Amino acid sequence: MTDAPATPYAARTPVHEQHLDGFGTVRVLPLDPAADAAVVHGWVGEERAAFWGMNDLTRDQVAAVYAHMDTLDTHHAFLVVKDGEPAALLQTYDPAADRVNECYAAEPGDIGVHLLLAPAGTEGTRPGWTAALSGALMAYVLLGLDRTRIVVDPDVANEKAIARFLKQGFTAGPAVVLPEVDLPDVYLPEKKAQLAFLRREVAFGA
Repeated sequence: MTDAPATPYAARTPVHEQHLDGFGTVRVLPLDPAADAAVVHGWVGEERAAFWGMNDLTRDQVAAVYAHMDTLDTHHAFLVVKDGEPAALLQTYDPAADRVNECYAAEPGDIGVHLLLAPAGTEGTRPGWTAALSGALMAYVLLGLDRTRIVVDPDVANEKAIARFLKQGFTAGPAVVLPEVDLPDVYLPEKKAQLAFLRREVAFGA
């Protein structure tokens, strides 16, 4: 364990902190909808994040989305920081309280995950970067939260994300159609998704 870096994020208490030799220190911070809105808005507004479904939102609208999520007991958002720099947006959710529940046979111990990685930046492609970061996040979700299986539901057209999950040990499930959600506080259009699953014993052998 190393001291937290002296950055604007250093004073925030992580739900998970892990040092990886040769990679750095990963801290998982509960998302602050107001303070983190600029960073998240910058990511979700990029063309590469089109499948995240927030391309056209303003920064205030992004903040409002996560302020609403912050009121829920079943859905949670986190800013992932590597060596003091924002590295990813992680969302976890209870599949039983999500539309994905209508599309597969949920098991006790399941947890849903959405992951948006930060852009590569000026250094370009980072071999092994995604795998190392994802490993720390899977440790938090499966071990830290004591869950037995992760479910992900990337868009069927998001071939890059699907390939990344399969490379990380996920097993492909069925392709499904997630139903439209039209509520006063939340609207989600119908989505064709490729389900994939990662069991704790596959990821960590226990």
